[in-house]
Amino acid sequence: MSRNLLLISTSTTHGTGYLEHAEEEVKALLEGKSSILFVPYARPGGISNKEYTAKAREAFEKWGIGVTGVHEYDDPVKAVQEAEAVFIGGGNTFLLLRNLYANNLVKPLRERARKGMPYMGTSAGTNVAGKTIGTTNDMPIVHVKTFEALELVPFNINPHYQDPIEGSTHMGETRETRIAEFHNHNRQPVVGLREGSMLRVKGDKIALLGPHSARVFLQTEKPMEFKPGDDINFLLDAY
Repeated sequence: MSRNLLLISTSTTHGTGYLEHAEEEVKALLEGKSSILFVPYARPGGISNKEYTAKAREAFEKWGIGVTGVHEYDDPVKAVQEAEAVFIGGGNTFLLLRNLYANNLVKPLRERARKGMPYMGTSAGTNVAGKTIGTTNDMPIVHVKTFEALELVPFNINPHYQDPIEGSTHMGETRETRIAEFHNHNRQPVVGLREGSMLRVKGDKIALLGPHSARVFLQTEKPMEFKPGDDINFLLDAY
């Protein structure tokens, strides 16, 4: 596959504006491109598709990239087929995946991104790039007919990964516990992507970028930590 992906844990980190922490990586992904198609389907309330697209447009226009929202087209499939690049923003992953299927966009997104169209996601948009959405942190506020996602990479991603807080009196499950539960029923690896971190996939190569290490979970094995610069290409051979 000629993949060209930027999978970001979050759109905004503490003390930065929208996508500012990933500016250099976004520019590298979109080198030579003048436009990007934005998919605002993930927001469950509080902001309209128009308003969400305007927020993305403000960020990209500073970098000389024009933004259109997929909802602005009469034929969203054609919009994806003709897009120079695609960006799927964050929100609720269940709602996002339902809307992608409802608009028949899963197949064209998968086909174009696998053939090299630049694809970037944040949060829910990163989660749907994986094999399934089974490791999202979101509430299932809507019904989806399947958890099967875009399958741009053969593993799952847990955006916004949080480590246990030492000394905390919280008695609920940690992220690590929930991912272990996932692995009781599913065998694909899971990458816990901390805030400010991202995965860059080019063809058959993958790299961890950003200030933090990532926590990688393999079924029946102890979790492993990988720093930016470490070799994590084995993740693309998961199946």
